[in-house]
Amino acid sequence: MIRSRLVSELITGALMCGCAMQPLPPVSGNPAPATSPSVAERLGRYTTVKLVADESRLTPKELQMLPLLVDAARQMDPIFWVEAYGDRDSLMRTISDPATRQLIDINFGPWDRLDDNAPFVASVGPKPDGANYYPRDMTKAEFETAVAGGGARADSLKGLYTMVRRDASGKLYAIPFHEMFGAQHQLAASKLRQAAALADDPGLKNYLTLRAQALLTDDYQPSDFAWMDMKNNTLDIVIGPIETYEDALFGYKAAHEGVVLIKDHEWSERLAKYASLLPGLQRGIPVPEEYKRETPGGASDLNAYDVVFVSGQANTGAKTIAINLPNDEEVQLRKGARRIQLKNAMRAKFDRILMPIAQELIVPDQLHNVTFDAFFGNVMFHEVSHGLGIKNTINGKGLVRTALKERYSALEEGKADILAMYMIRALNAQGQTASTNIEDNYVTLLASMFRSVRFGATDSHGRANVVAFNFLQKAGAFTRQPDGKYRVDMAKMRDAADSLAARIITIQGSGDYEGAGRLNAEFGTIGPQLQADLARLGAKAIPVDIVYEQGG
Repeated sequence: MIRSRLVSELITGALMCGCAMQPLPPVSGNPAPATSPSVAERLGRYTTVKLVADESRLTPKELQMLPLLVDAARQMDPIFWVEAYGDRDSLMRTISDPATRQLIDINFGPWDRLDDNAPFVASVGPKPDGANYYPRDMTKAEFETAVAGGGARADSLKGLYTMVRRDASGKLYAIPFHEMFGAQHQLAASKLRQAAALADDPGLKNYLTLRAQALLTDDYQPSDFAWMDMKNNTLDIVIGPIETYEDALFGYKAAHEGVVLIKDHEWSERLAKYASLLPGLQRGIPVPEEYKRETPGGASDLNAYDVVFVSGQANTGAKTIAINLPNDEEVQLRKGARRIQLKNAMRAKFDRILMPIAQELIVPDQLHNVTFDAFFGNVMFHEVSHGLGIKNTINGKGLVRTALKERYSALEEGKADILAMYMIRALNAQGQTASTNIEDNYVTLLASMFRSVRFGATDSHGRANVVAFNFLQKAGAFTRQPDGKYRVDMAKMRDAADSLAARIITIQGSGDYEGAGRLNAEFGTIGPQLQADLARLGAKAIPVDIVYEQGG
């Protein structure tokens, strides 16, 4: 839980797992040196938003279920602390400054996620690429040697749901999540089972029951299938080890999070029609046939929700405004995916961040093109676009995710951003009115790129947007005017977006790890002019992101 005051209350009752803890890097109770931004300046990059959701739509039983789901989600906080850093309590005992403690809790550690993980506690050192998933003295080469022979040991070391440690002889071994975090998993599972007992909707009851079992076994696929089969629920929860962003060493390890949601049925009904159109949209992607030979699952759906409570990875750094799950490629190909738009979070970011950025950086005669509807549409079709393209390489290198390793996440986010423009245009051509004015989507995309680039190079969305910004600018999709504001060239934006989409999907389908590196090397650096323009936003005190004041 993130609050504007007394953030030490955020991780209330955070019980750390006592097994196989990593040695901690040295810390000091003093803020980082004065040459870096002050703690106050770092905190000033956030604006606090109170999470409000309409609970009047809930039945009496659902109102009883809600605190149980929040309690289950809360258990993800102490687990993510271990994954991201180690022992929170030992760190906090060295820190007396309240503002520094607040910033540590926002970041789940002493590294600023909105500043490329720069340390803000003196002597803490850089954040390990592998976070706390691997021994801190382990090299990438050592790990790759350990898994080179394949087999069960290699699979467990690379597994999504394991922590890697050393035995007494120094040999690497894996600890399953359900063992490493047994206490938290068992408590969360108990809360999910209690909620399932109250659920009237059979789909929700089945999902909660299977998700509870998954926390005890690390076998999440049955609950992922159940989640996709669940259609009529009002309450929902995303819980467990989900995304792999935290593992910047290999991208193998999932991070724990919890998101409790209330569905807006009226908005969801408006969105539902687009999911059935995915197979046709796949066929029209501007890439060679072999890169679009897969057929997206037909059970994909779109829903609008309000966020009630967030924890773990979902509540750190740049907060998500949409969810696209499950990540399991087999589930996606058989069932599709669920794309969830987080309405209350999205509205807060548009009003507090995106519009002030646009007013500073977009030419006045295109400012009217920056609209909430376009922002909502861009984000929605970003999530839908994750289902397009290719999940398995065309040349026998296995899953795209596996072949591209730590370079996968940013490339996949970039694909979804840019394919969203193709989807909106294609749907409009089919008479589906995905947008009343595609120019709104283009200009809003540019304004949103400035927003996302500010998340920094350690954030997958931030890296994706730096590449997209530089690629599109080089192609003439937009130009910077003498007064420092930007103008979109609509025709060039369309062609450049299609070109970038084709390059990304080709890299993915070929499992081209080196090609992904070349794309980032060519376009993944923030240049001096863009850096100066981003500094203007900071000088205007435009926040970078939000923190939640939430109940529960």
